Amino acid sequence: MALRSVVYKATLQVADMDRGYYAEHSLVFARHPSETDERMMVRVLAFALNAQEGLAFARGLCIDDEPDLWRKDLTGEIETWIEVGLPDEKWLRKACGRAGEVILYAYGRTAEGWWRQHRDKLTRLPNLRVLRLEPEATLALAGLAVRSMQLQCNVQDGEAWMGNGAEIVRIAPETLYPAA
Repeated sequence: MALRSVVYKATLQVADMDRGYYAEHSLVFARHPSETDERMMVRVLAFALNAQEGLAFARGLCIDDEPDLWRKDLTGEIETWIEVGLPDEKWLRKACGRAGEVILYAYGRTAEGWWRQHRDKLTRLPNLRVLRLEPEATLALAGLAVRSMQLQCNVQDGEAWMGNGAEIVRIAPETLYPAA
């Protein structure tokens, strides 16, 4: 018997001082049986850091041709494609060909080595942005995961603070590409 995805719900309040974006989002998303709490919460963080009208969770792990998050225009063209993890370089090239902007949130203990291995090929993609998240921060984010969440995310000066009223996790994404 195959395991089924688990549905999660979150009320996410975003206060992004860097972009002047303030909104509350009611999110419903599935956690694939092979997905960890850490990866799921990195997807929620990616949503918070890029929140805007039209941004949505895609089917990601369930469908080969979809990202973790995306934003489409009214014609169905993909404006923003967001991935989390350490995807194959060919997959990112394909995404860059299909979307106006591709954002990757690389995380995990092997993210630095992954970047060194793929940097030369990925820095040829002009519409790609790569950010690295500290392993300690993403593991702490996993601790916020429950089936029904009330989350707040404050963003200022390139740093984010994600909390649930009882705990707060500081995340400082490091921009790997394009270089500042």
